[in-house]
Amino acid sequence: MARLRSGVALAALLVLTISGCTEETTGSAGPQESGAGGAALTAADSLTVKGRAPKTGYSRERFGSAWADTDSNSCDTRDDILKRDLKDVKFTSGKCRVRSGLLDPDPYSGKNVTFTRGRSEVDIDHLIALSDAWQKGAKYWDAGKRIALANDPLNLLAVGATPNRSKGDGDTATWLPPNKAYRCTYVAAQVAVKKKYGLWVTAAEKAAMKKVLITCPGQRLPSGGNPTQAPKRFHAN
Repeated sequence: MARLRSGVALAALLVLTISGCTEETTGSAGPQESGAGGAALTAADSLTVKGRAPKTGYSRERFGSAWADTDSNSCDTRDDILKRDLKDVKFTSGKCRVRSGLLDPDPYSGKNVTFTRGRSEVDIDHLIALSDAWQKGAKYWDAGKRIALANDPLNLLAVGATPNRSKGDGDTATWLPPNKAYRCTYVAAQVAVKKKYGLWVTAAEKAAMKKVLITCPGQRLPSGGNPTQAPKRFHAN
């Protein structure tokens, strides 16, 4: 009996050794370490830190023609994001060209904003501004990767025009949404895009990201979006 009890105890110890020290939880963002901090903060801490490169050579055209249909669904990227982010969407014809809708709420201001095509109350924001990306790695990419970034739904958000235009091409160190309740989500999304595309951050930017994310333990890292290379037919644009 003593020998049997010893064998059972040894088996239990082996189970604990194998399974007890590597627990992970898996959500939509993939495997995440359990415990405090959250996947977004962990990812922010892993981003490469470098100085900001000169803006020399940047132009919007370096990222392809605006709102290219890189996912080949026959709708341009702008309308794809409007359909995704607006409520009460109405179309001019078919199911592509958005005529009107409601941003309820605008994530940047927390207020409701009505979208009507031809007016300027709603913008599609690049969470990582293209000029910021240019100065932090995109300058050295091929055209396909730059076009992919400019049209990746992971990097795009329908927002109120007024706060978006106050952002300009600022990074986390220089601008955060006035709506404080959205800041953790906003920064986590920026981290996700920078990690996905291998963009670096400045020291001040990384510190600002961590300052926000440490206030929201457990913040997940968004995932998904389009591939990091646009189809070859867009590369000549």
